[in-house]
Amino acid sequence: MPAVAHSALLFDLEIVASHAASSQELMQTMVHRLAESLPVFNWVGFYMIDPAEPSMLQLGPFVGAPTEHVRIPLDKGICGAAAATGKTIVVDDVQSDPRYLACSLETRSEIVAPIYVRGKVVGELDIDSHSRAAFGPAEREFVERCAALVGQYLETRG
Repeated sequence: MPAVAHSALLFDLEIVASHAASSQELMQTMVHRLAESLPVFNWVGFYMIDPAEPSMLQLGPFVGAPTEHVRIPLDKGICGAAAATGKTIVVDDVQSDPRYLACSLETRSEIVAPIYVRGKVVGELDIDSHSRAAFGPAEREFVERCAALVGQYLETRG
């Protein structure tokens, strides 16, 4: 998707964030909009750090095939690695990455961008694609900006 289309969708999501009644509503709307607007985004979801068990990610709103990975320890998988390091991880071929926790036989690539609130990782936006190398620099920047939008919402509105 061209950067112009990313910008238009991000602008729409910023409007959604300004009117969302809750973070759950924002995240739910975001996963639906991302999945319907970007055909290579085959699974889109949020994992949030469980406040009762900070070493664990808990699945939040998502769109795509159901996953058995509803809770992921911070020391497991690509999602755990992104949350533990606080860095976006892009995997062009999940079959070549030993950290990958298989959710779907169709998944070929993945991007996970951390969500920050007051400098601390509180969750992440996780996107899978059925295409190899689906996430280039433009998609990475876009996904990071979407994650930042959720972080800003949580920071200002909880």
